[in-house]
Amino acid sequence: MREATDLYVIDINTVEFVQACGGPCTEGCLVLARIGEDAWALGDSKRPELEPLRFTSAELAAAGVDPARFGLSV
Repeated sequence: MREATDLYVIDINTVEFVQACGGPCTEGCLVLARIGEDAWALGDSKRPELEPLRFTSAELAAAGVDPARFGLSV
């Protein structure tokens, strides 16, 4: 498993984020991107100026975020 601090050295400038909405997308929607093996970036489409948070797969699962809702596979 990666160290959490290692996740922030991964360059995410070229990754493609996918949006998932639980309701009307007039409110903030989560965006998720795989940024490496066992590494994910999670952001807010309504606040794109904020740096996305980074998670391992285990941390993402513990937070209740399922990449399948975004059309992504683990």
